[in-house]
Amino acid sequence: MLQREKGDTEVKKIKFGTDGWRAVIADEFTFPRVRLVAQAIANYIEQSGLSTRGVVIGYDNRFLSEHFAAAVAEVMAGNNITSWLTTAATPTPVTAYAVNALDAGGAVMVTASHNPPEYNGIKFIPEYAGPATPEITGAIEENLKNLQVEDVCSLPLDNGKERGLVRDLDAKPLYLTHLQKLLNYRVIHRGRMKIVVDPMWGAGIGYLEDIFAGTNIELDVIHNYRDVLFGGTVPEPNAAGLASLREAVLEKGADFGLALDGDADRFGVIDRDGEYMSPNEVLPLILDYLMEYRNWRGSVARTVATTHMLDRIAEDYGLPLVETPVGFKYIGQSLIHHRSVLGGEESGGMSVQGHVPEKDGILAASLIVEMMSGAKSLRELQKELFGKFGCLVSARLDLKCAPDQKEKLLKRLQEWSPESIDGLAVRERSTKDGVKLVLDNGSWVLVRPSGTEPLFRLYVEAASREELSRLQENIRQVMGH
Repeated sequence: MLQREKGDTEVKKIKFGTDGWRAVIADEFTFPRVRLVAQAIANYIEQSGLSTRGVVIGYDNRFLSEHFAAAVAEVMAGNNITSWLTTAATPTPVTAYAVNALDAGGAVMVTASHNPPEYNGIKFIPEYAGPATPEITGAIEENLKNLQVEDVCSLPLDNGKERGLVRDLDAKPLYLTHLQKLLNYRVIHRGRMKIVVDPMWGAGIGYLEDIFAGTNIELDVIHNYRDVLFGGTVPEPNAAGLASLREAVLEKGADFGLALDGDADRFGVIDRDGEYMSPNEVLPLILDYLMEYRNWRGSVARTVATTHMLDRIAEDYGLPLVETPVGFKYIGQSLIHHRSVLGGEESGGMSVQGHVPEKDGILAASLIVEMMSGAKSLRELQKELFGKFGCLVSARLDLKCAPDQKEKLLKRLQEWSPESIDGLAVRERSTKDGVKLVLDNGSWVLVRPSGTEPLFRLYVEAASREELSRLQENIRQVMGH
């Protein structure tokens, strides 16, 4: 029997940000609101003519994620849309791949990715198996505006299963079979390395272990169990979040360490000396490896905030470079429409040709292992790359401002068009996302406002740490810091 939901009618606060809707559990992220969002997505699927293809539903290891996912399945069943509900916590890229494998009309992923543990979220993955475009999320938000909780139709989970509208799905074997075709196991089998893996208590637990089972790769895994509090930390594989991995790499004498974020769509790397290597440092190594040893070809896609070392490599191989606004949804579109060989962003998202146009930390980590199977160390590879293309160092700073000052600073930024910075002529000014100035020597600065907080993000890339610091100070003064 269909049930009508009653209760919370506040939907104005539900906004899809850069990567879906995220909110604090039991405050804004509640079961009535999750069902509202599920109904808005169900309506979008109907409007798009995709309802007969069904929907994949995945979820991460966060508090109540499996129950929120079940609530989404009940709403889909109430709208006579078949869903494949994963039987265990499933990474976002694995859920996305299941859309391809099952020829589904899309997927709903219950995750807040690398947000603090009190958050959860919902991400809609359209039928092309990549992040939803602003047009798609806008349509879902428009549906939400016209919904009341009483409009939500749901069918109890047991009834949905009895009627074949809710089906169990183990997406892992489908994904692993696909990934094994992307990797070169002849190279991997030559490697004899010790690697520490940190899935950060998230949905990526067990994946790298299965991928490298039967090889000479020795994996030592930490934080490979569910903890909805993420050890009292945030499941983000950046320098601050990988202290435990750094200690484990040094203690065990490992060749390097690999980390995944909460839903395994981002990666992190620690080298054998315990130093964090940013995605801006690692992505060029992967691209150069794919060009040199795998002979892959195609355009290269990066966001405006990502290292120009990718540009230098692309130019050397005669490949076009596609620059996008910040957000993997734009990278995903380049992977689809420009057939990009690799798409990456400085925050740790990456995918490649022949894979889903969704960022995938498991894929990135696996390619790093393949790349390192014939190499001595990550830093030695980087040194070779610098010898070939020149040195580039990059950093990001968050410049906070008073909420009432943000509009004033935004106006100042829009008018900011200097002829030079730190004695270097500005050769290009871009407003694709914020304001980006490329200097004569190849260094660049980017300032863009946060969409949710009273702050501006400052990205700088330069030929040396000293130059980078000078450029940062120059821009801080411009922004009144």
